[in-house]
Amino acid sequence: MFNEEILSNMSKELEKYFEKDSNLYNASKHLLLAGGKRIRPYLSIMAYNLKKDDLETIMAPALSVELIHNYTLVHDDIMDNDDERRGKPTVHKVYGEPIAILAGDLLYAKAFEALSTIEDSVKAHKVLKVLSKACVEVCEGQTDDMEFEDKLPSMDQYMDMISKKTGALIEAPILIGAIMADCTEEETEALYQYSKRIGINFQIQDDILDLIGDQKTIGKPVGSDILSGKKTMMVIHALDTLSEDNKERLLQILGNENASSEEVAEAIKILGNSINYAKNLMNESTVEAKEFLKIFDENKRKPLEDIADFIVSRIK
Repeated sequence: MFNEEILSNMSKELEKYFEKDSNLYNASKHLLLAGGKRIRPYLSIMAYNLKKDDLETIMAPALSVELIHNYTLVHDDIMDNDDERRGKPTVHKVYGEPIAILAGDLLYAKAFEALSTIEDSVKAHKVLKVLSKACVEVCEGQTDDMEFEDKLPSMDQYMDMISKKTGALIEAPILIGAIMADCTEEETEALYQYSKRIGINFQIQDDILDLIGDQKTIGKPVGSDILSGKKTMMVIHALDTLSEDNKERLLQILGNENASSEEVAEAIKILGNSINYAKNLMNESTVEAKEFLKIFDENKRKPLEDIADFIVSRIK
């Protein structure tokens, strides 16, 4: 589904930002060049390709979002004290926390260095506003997610949180592509509505995969969100709809780091109807997202339609 030539060009361009041979630069590219789907810059390029096809013009703005995304991952791993990501030890485990923090900061700075290559000053200003807004929303969403550890959010609060924490860095690259491609207001709004829906789906998919996915696919033990007590859409829905007995049992297991694998499996079974609820919501959102793309050429919009399907395909 993904164009391998474009993916290869992305990796080559990313490497250019970290050519210095130092502990800091090696730490910064440790995770960045370890793989990953590169879905964010790819979305930017595909949005741009709806109207234009000059890859060189869109590449740096598109990669700015990938740099920001990796900055958030480095800092997330420090906050969560995670040992592994993308099959490799996390940055702070290899280089120590002080260098890892600085490595994240360097990734953040390099994102704006990438934006400085935009020659059109009007477009550069618009893109800067989009990316800086996304950075603010990621911080707000991450904070909300942390605070939900001590309380049960409403479904509206949860949706607002994931639209910031995860959705912001899905929306931003698509809007950047629209800006660079000179999309009209109508076209930009259509792309925004598309991006809102697939951004939310992206997080819901991750939460579902934690419950019913494969450990190799998700890179962590299945059910780890149960052990950590994460308030996902399924948990919120379940606590609103379960019988009192099942609700009480779920709460006994949720957040119990010493729960057995059998108890985790029991909790996942209790969440069964809520998992189906989340799946149905994602399917509806995918249909809506693709509907917004119908103002564009059928062939040119297909990669964005395929990505919308790809996001939900791993949980069918």
